Parts: sequence; structure tokens; C-alpha cells
Amino acid sequence: MNYHLITGGCGFVGRNFVKRIYRTTSDTILFIDDLSVGTHPSTWLPEGTPSREENGLTYFGEDERMIFIQNDIRLVFEGLIENPEYFKANYELDIPTFKDVFHFAAIVGGRATIDGDPMKVALDLAIDALFFRWICLSKPERALYPSSSAAYPVDLQTESDAIALSESDIDFTRMGQPDMTYGWSKLTGEYLASIAAEYYGVSVTCIRPFSGYGEDQDLSYPVPAIARRAALKENPFEVWGSGKQGRDFVHIEDVIDCTLLAMDHIKDGSAINIGSGKLTSFLDLIQVFTSFAGYTPDIKPLLDKPVGVHSRYANMDYVNNKLGWKPKLSLEDGMRRVYDVAVKKYT
Repeated sequence: MNYHLITGGCGFVGRNFVKRIYRTTSDTILFIDDLSVGTHPSTWLPEGTPSREENGLTYFGEDERMIFIQNDIRLVFEGLIENPEYFKANYELDIPTFKDVFHFAAIVGGRATIDGDPMKVALDLAIDALFFRWICLSKPERALYPSSSAAYPVDLQTESDAIALSESDIDFTRMGQPDMTYGWSKLTGEYLASIAAEYYGVSVTCIRPFSGYGEDQDLSYPVPAIARRAALKENPFEVWGSGKQGRDFVHIEDVIDCTLLAMDHIKDGSAINIGSGKLTSFLDLIQVFTSFAGYTPDIKPLLDKPVGVHSRYANMDYVNNKLGWKPKLSLEDGMRRVYDVAVKKYT
């Protein structure tokens, strides 16, 4: 039997991976989350999903292939480093080794968190250091480290100098400044991934997702927040900053597709972009959603809100050529999904 570990398994990205792997394989998924950001599996698994609690574990599904532990991942990693039989000793769960480890546990949030509490975000350094120490000792078959487009130098993302960001724009021999403590922590994680692969022989894949979104993302992120305002036909329509700042939006289903493909091909800790390769301003995004809603509001810029870099989008040439991957969902089709859910939820 194959076991997969997903840390941060109840957050936006983690829970979508849990559901995808459960749906497409016959493997068992152990997922861990302290629920400080994520929500309990009972809120996002299909209604009526059977569950059973035993020995501090919650088993989900008729076949009980989804196993949830509510705990701080730092404590779990510390326990595993001290005792490789940690799961057996503490939960009577015997897992000889993991096939895939997906490490999504992190202090995350929208721009308000990144700019508003940067030292809290810096705790990701502790989480990731323990993660890499553990995989170097335990040697899972494959490990995923999700970096971020925030790792790219901010001087390449200004209003006057914005470029499509290429994987080669991050070079550990000539460092640029990433985006706040979140960018620094992700950049450090990429470096640790390369060390884990080169010095310890661990198969590691790194990804740099750009602005991922989906139907079940929480309102601290811009896409669901804008969708909600459009569903409620708010007028004036508030936007953080001028709205001219742009991002590269990619649907979570496409992020998962590209990630799993990358893990089949990349073992050395190197990182790839995951994006659409297109820059979309928040004003353009508002226009997409309000066209779904059938109205044209006045725009009210909130110039006192944090906005981050001006323009951040991916050059996808490397991924297109190396992996042959392109996103399946267009911006309009993906945002329509988000809007339809917002209408059901808020109107």
C-alpha cells in the first residue's frame, strides 16, 4: 500500500491535493493541519462522507483512505526526527515509508498578512527547516516543496521595469531581493531543496505558483473577495490600490496538474513556474466579474491598502518546452466557476 503525506492538508492548496489524490489513486493519504488557517475536513469533504475517530486520528471515506491528524506540523516533524516510529508510537499508525510528501504547511494569507505581520510569516523558516531535516533522514520516494512567485526579485516587478519572470531570474550566486519575509522564506526553502537533493540524495521538486485561485478559496485572497462583491453587485466597487497592479492568475486544478507532472520529471530540487503567462490587472479582473453580474459599477480605489509589487507574471516557455504543459482553464472559464459559487453562497 502506498502512503502519501500532505502537510497543511486543510488549507486551500492542501485540501485540493487531498481530494485529487483520493479521487485518482487507490493510495492512502495522511494529512496534517493545526487548523490555524485551514478548515476541518468535515467542512470541505463531500456531505455525508463517512468518518471515524480512533487514537487521535480521524479516518474519512468508506475505505478510510483519508487520515487526518490535527497538530502543529513543527511538533510532528520534531517527533519524527527524534523517533522515526513517531506515528506508530503516538497514533498506532504503522507507515513504513511515504511515497510522496507534499509540504503545504505554512503561515499564509493575503497581502494583509504578508505586509501586516511579516515576523509571523517568518515562522515559515522554522517549519521548512524541520521539513527538510526530516526528509533528509527519512528519504521519501519523492518530495514537493512549494515555493512562490514571491521569491522573485521585486526590482523586476515594478511599474516601469516589469518583465515576464523566468526561472533563471533567481540565481543564488547573484541575489535579488524577494517580496518581504514570505519571499525570503520561500527562497531559502528552494536553497534547502537543492541541498537536500545534492548532498542527501532526496528527490525534490520545487514549484513557483503565481496567483493561484479556485472556488473554495477564502475571502482573504483577492479573487474570491472580488467575486463576492460582484455577486452582491456592489457599487461603488472597492479595489485595493489603483487596481492597475497586475497578477498572473492560474486555477488550482491547473496548479495540481502541473505539479504532479513536474514531480515525474524533476528530482534535483530545481524550481519551475506555474502560471498562465498572462498579466491581468485587478481592474481587468473586476470587469470580468461585473460582466458576469451584468452591471458596470463605479470603481473606488482604496489607496491606503497594501498592494505588493506592481506587476508579477510568469514566463512559461521553460515549462511549455520541458514538460509540454499549458493550463487547461482560460481566465474567463476559471473565474466563471468562482463567480457561480459566490452567487450561490452570498445571494
